[in-house]
Amino acid sequence: MPSDDWYLIDDVDEFLARAGEFLRSRPAPHTVHLTVTENLRSSGSHIYGDADPEFGVLPEKGGAREGETADTGVRAAFFRTPPHTLNPTPLTEDEADALAALLAGQRRELPGVFADRDTAAAFAAAWQRHTGAEAVLRERMRLYRLDELTVPQPVPPGRARVAGEADRKQLAQWFEEFCRDAGEPLLRDAQEWADERVERGDVMFWQDPDGTAVAMAGATVKVAGQVRVVGVYTPAHLRGRGYAGAVTVEVTRAALASGAEEVLLFTDLANPTSNGLYQRIGYRPVSDFAKYDFG
Repeated sequence: MPSDDWYLIDDVDEFLARAGEFLRSRPAPHTVHLTVTENLRSSGSHIYGDADPEFGVLPEKGGAREGETADTGVRAAFFRTPPHTLNPTPLTEDEADALAALLAGQRRELPGVFADRDTAAAFAAAWQRHTGAEAVLRERMRLYRLDELTVPQPVPPGRARVAGEADRKQLAQWFEEFCRDAGEPLLRDAQEWADERVERGDVMFWQDPDGTAVAMAGATVKVAGQVRVVGVYTPAHLRGRGYAGAVTVEVTRAALASGAEEVLLFTDLANPTSNGLYQRIGYRPVSDFAKYDFG
């Protein structure tokens, strides 16, 4: 398959005009693409970095081509918000190789790739072939979908509440700590992230009976009927007391109450505690993902 079958785009609205229906047709495997493009559309193209975002669409043979805006006939797509990783939808090995050849030929600098397990492995191998760069598996993740919500017992003392104006500093601090613990770069300025979350009202704290916040969990905006639970965090000295599970249950309830048809979340497969917790709450595996770093 010739590499020029990929149609490259630098505008999120044009990308969604071409690929939006394709992404919405399978919201679970495309959850990251849907939420990131919605954030770019609503909050501006530089919320994840100073450089312009990059997009690509792979039409079906006979599908939409240059000069057309139809969003039918798409078989794959990708986005990237420099300086962060490439994020393709599922690709065959030939499609992954063609995309790697195209981007390498344009001398694009990629720090890595995040995708479903097979696509990530195929693209990483192709990137090595075309650039000579080393590809190292950094993280294996599992996508879960809520089946039936179950409240783990016993529920810890305290209650959930929405993080508000007085919590901006705490939110920013915990966002930085969450990213550090996960070994991830800050995708957003921590204070800007906190300000946006307060405005949206989509982060909850679990607070103890004294009113002290002891854990947090957030949710993405609802897109294509799905919401993803994100940023579940408990400070190290407070872990093992059920706070993360309790606040995740409440964020999940809020997502369902908002009309979400699917509630999703990612876990690190290297963390058996969180994987076990979310299954006890009622989440069931959908598919595995992987992140590779390029050296």
